[in-house]
Amino acid sequence: MSEPADAVELRAALLRLRRASGIPIAFGGVLLDPHRLRIAQLSGAQTSALQGLAVCVGNGLGGKAMALGRPCAVTDYHEARHISHEYDGPVLAEGLRSVLAVPVVVRRKVRGVLYGALRRAVPLGDRTFDEAVAAARDVEQALVVREEVQGLLTIAREPRMGPAAWEEVREVHGELRALAPRVADPVLRGQLLAVCGRLAAAGTPSRGPAAADGTRTTIALAPREVDVLACVAAGSTNAAAADRLGLRPETVKGYLRAAMRKLGAHTRLEAVVAARRAGLLP
Repeated sequence: MSEPADAVELRAALLRLRRASGIPIAFGGVLLDPHRLRIAQLSGAQTSALQGLAVCVGNGLGGKAMALGRPCAVTDYHEARHISHEYDGPVLAEGLRSVLAVPVVVRRKVRGVLYGALRRAVPLGDRTFDEAVAAARDVEQALVVREEVQGLLTIAREPRMGPAAWEEVREVHGELRALAPRVADPVLRGQLLAVCGRLAAAGTPSRGPAAADGTRTTIALAPREVDVLACVAAGSTNAAAADRLGLRPETVKGYLRAAMRKLGAHTRLEAVVAARRAGLLP
């Protein structure tokens, strides 16, 4: 059974936080409901005391960060007077003293909390704060991407095939291909690319089945070459395609040239037409 996408993103962010800041332990979780968070991922823990701990909004350091929607920290958790102490038992068991909690905020709603901690009572430096905030932003971006993908998949599963429907299908296909490399969860990424293949195949049913990444055996294009062609088909310039795909304009040009050569095309338009005939694009 595959892991939930939240677990994949959280674990990766916690590992990055520890490596970048040097803190010995990082942990976190996502909200179970608007009022409660469960700590589900730990990195560097020496005990299981914090595993599965439910943190309510307003309680403890993490609850305070959830309530305020901003990072909160204490130099000595046990002596801190500006937080409540419902969770002193698990915190004591893990030996934590200096603790930082950063909320994960998506579309103005707190969706989770990342913690970083030391086992001695010393102030956390600016570098640790900056790295913790950056890790939380990584999780926020991943959650946004995943929700966008799920919304696009819903549209893509039942494309409307009226006169103007193909333009919508092609737009959805391009957006899905642009999002795919940013999805960390391999199951969701595979599902996304499989839908891309179905969309590409829908326009050329006589050409045979498409592979999961949207390519066909008759013309082998690299996935990124298909991504660039999808952007070009949507009317993007090289610069716009680069921004959309997170690439440099020169890299986009290289992929486009390679795709044109493989398709036997001399212009961008010819490349798009050839790709559609080959079942690479819808």
